[in-house]
Amino acid sequence: MSAPGGRFDGWGMLNRFGPFLGLGAVFIFFAAIAPESFTSGRNIETTFRQSVMVGMAALGMTMVIIAGGIDLSIGSVVALTTVVIGVLIKEHGWSPAGAATAGVLTGVACGAINGVLVTRLRMVPFIVTLGTLLIFRGAAKGIAHEEKVTPPVSWLNDLLSRPGEHHRWMLLAPGVWIMLGLAVAVAALLRYTRLGRHLFAVGSNEAAARLCGVPADRVKVIVYTLGGLFAGLSGLTYFSYLGGGDPSEAQGHELRAIAAVVIGGGSLSGGEGSVLGALVGTLIMQTIDSGCSQMGWPNYRQEIVTGVIIVAAVALDRLRHRVG
Repeated sequence: MSAPGGRFDGWGMLNRFGPFLGLGAVFIFFAAIAPESFTSGRNIETTFRQSVMVGMAALGMTMVIIAGGIDLSIGSVVALTTVVIGVLIKEHGWSPAGAATAGVLTGVACGAINGVLVTRLRMVPFIVTLGTLLIFRGAAKGIAHEEKVTPPVSWLNDLLSRPGEHHRWMLLAPGVWIMLGLAVAVAALLRYTRLGRHLFAVGSNEAAARLCGVPADRVKVIVYTLGGLFAGLSGLTYFSYLGGGDPSEAQGHELRAIAAVVIGGGSLSGGEGSVLGALVGTLIMQTIDSGCSQMGWPNYRQEIVTGVIIVAAVALDRLRHRVG
């Protein structure tokens, strides 16, 4: 790839292909030192399934970060969503479909609240969502009476299950295909719609975007609402994984979603990011988790390795902007 004037754009190449190189390097590293089971089809399929929960949230976080925002409340929204679904099924007799819809709409409402607070109070998103992180987590604990809610088994529990004998043709769990379909939709929104162009404009230079007639406040409310939608969908997959609602789960979920976007080439300064990069970033972290588990390493090593990768990704982003 050449920059204007015929110069080789090394940073552009790194930004585009770096996440894929990183994923390949991580996979090759563990393939060389981990047991043979690491490269088995079963383990790779498990890695895809377990990446859905973070990957779903990362789709929404991608849009938020591109618009120059941040959302620290996602983990709490995920927990609240699982609790709402579980309580509605177990205590109020709702159908699984109705409860799932209500749970996802709860995430949408939480995202809209974040967007309104950010735009109306003119506060830094970091502070607003740090506050709502506690509010939504407290609401989840209150609704669940600080206990795990375990409703009867339903089709919701199969979203992240391996396809059965009669559904082998699916190859991957239904949740994986749902995430990939939504990823295509988000990528199309960012590339081909006016809203997508407005997200990049607001994230790159909000003042200039406003001068060009972009309704920045409306864009922010929409993007945080969409972030809440994907947090709700992530909560739905979490419910499937847990088999119920748990107000104490998904702590740190927001950090993994942010990390996925950053590792995938997104910029915390706004104006940059991609759906494909976020999904690759998610797979990098999940591959690390899988490799460490196969090696029998303790959790603290996984956290250290993931943290180092996040810091390196942010440092590269800073350096790229400074050189550029």
